[in-house]
Amino acid sequence: MTSKKMFVKSPILVGVKRQHGQEGSLPETQTSSASDSDPEVLQVGWDGGDDDPLSPRSFSKSKKWMIVATVSMACFCVTAASSVYTSTYERMEESFGNSRKVSVLGLSLFVLGIGCGPLFFSPLSEFFGRRPVYLVAWSLYVIWTIPQAVASNIATMLVARFLAAFSGSTFLAVAGGTVGDLFSKDQLQYPMAIFTVSPFIGPCIGPIIGGFINYNAHWRWTYYVMLMWSFALLMAIAFLVPETFHPAVLRQKAKMLRQSTGDSRWRAPIEEQDKSIVVAVSRSLKRPFQLLIFEPMCLSLCIFSALLLGILYLFFGAFPLIFHTHHQFNLWQVGLSFIGIGVGLIVGVLTDPVWARIRLYYVSKLAESTGKPGAGEPEFRLPPAIFGSLIVPLGLFMFAWTTYPSIHWIVPIIGSGIFGMGNILVFTGIFAFLVDAYPDYAASALAANACVRCVFAAAFPLFGNEMYLVLGFQWASSLLAFLTLAMVPFPFLFFKYGKRIRSKSRMAKN
Repeated sequence: MTSKKMFVKSPILVGVKRQHGQEGSLPETQTSSASDSDPEVLQVGWDGGDDDPLSPRSFSKSKKWMIVATVSMACFCVTAASSVYTSTYERMEESFGNSRKVSVLGLSLFVLGIGCGPLFFSPLSEFFGRRPVYLVAWSLYVIWTIPQAVASNIATMLVARFLAAFSGSTFLAVAGGTVGDLFSKDQLQYPMAIFTVSPFIGPCIGPIIGGFINYNAHWRWTYYVMLMWSFALLMAIAFLVPETFHPAVLRQKAKMLRQSTGDSRWRAPIEEQDKSIVVAVSRSLKRPFQLLIFEPMCLSLCIFSALLLGILYLFFGAFPLIFHTHHQFNLWQVGLSFIGIGVGLIVGVLTDPVWARIRLYYVSKLAESTGKPGAGEPEFRLPPAIFGSLIVPLGLFMFAWTTYPSIHWIVPIIGSGIFGMGNILVFTGIFAFLVDAYPDYAASALAANACVRCVFAAAFPLFGNEMYLVLGFQWASSLLAFLTLAMVPFPFLFFKYGKRIRSKSRMAKN
């Protein structure tokens, strides 16, 4: 009997047969679809490509944006929970009798959990789909928020925070895939920008929320509010976020066809693969470290972005110290001092069309010189990181030397805003470059970046306060600025010599 196929037009499903070592939307296997070897299999695909009513890309615009808003809000909630905790230090220490260093450990463990969780949950989404992983992970996040609200000792708080972050971090790893499921490449820019900025805005808003709560109510209300917020999001995820992972949706379609026709030969591509969760998780754990060890470009850029996130989390201890000491800010006013960084992040995201035009200029220039149209080189993604790397130390130096009591408090906050703008520009440039330079290992490259970032973000708060007290407010911030200044050459070097470096790499595109 001749095989009957419904050809797959969606780009996420092209190339079911995989080469060794490649990564993509489907689980990594070495087998092709059964229809290549078994003529009795009827392979399910999209009817009319993205116009298929079951395709996530055929959803209405309002439904797509509702899904994007929900998953982005989950990312925002998790990262806000990381920093909202810092506003509870003083009153929590009165209740538990622990030291400030132990309190800060709760911040570090949360960030560490955010870094570890995606390594386990991201591969699972390729087997079970995004929706089941979302529901299970976020339910666990809600559950582990409860012990934080009712903890009777600091040990319970620390363990619960790590486990909550481990579960909630799923959205930071998987939600970007959901956005890609819903929009084609030419529509992806703005929804992806919303998703990208939401995890970075969260840490800036957390102290504001916590400052108002802890100034006016018992510190446990911080977690009651977070619990209500996360439970509301769980309901939104359950009722508003359907399955969008294309292979999983096709699996549902194949099941519907088998039930409606009584023909058991209908199969989705993902059903015909020789899958192994253990292999996928072990690869997810191993390959990011291979990239860090064998790829100097990946390692250097990951350290740069990690340094910036480490400084951001160090500021959660430094800002209360500086603004309370020199400007007599109370708790909610200290929270509001983080608005500068948040505004800087938003302004940086709004410059995205400028960098898109600059990239198109380089792409067209390359096409003219070679006579061949194309997508351009990965290095064309680096201009925002180059500009961001220049203004990050500028913002930090401005912040450092305007923290005197005689200088109005708005001036260092403006400096922190410049730092925030440079921060997001460096992040977006590095993320885009890593995905473009390591297309076969994009997920692992981003996982490597997340791992290094979270290690730095977990470590920096542990010594931040002591550093500011020993060196003084001005020189402590200046030391951070000098560290970022040392990283400035790397985006320039990779922009100029990246193609030559990639030609000698065994993992990068060349």
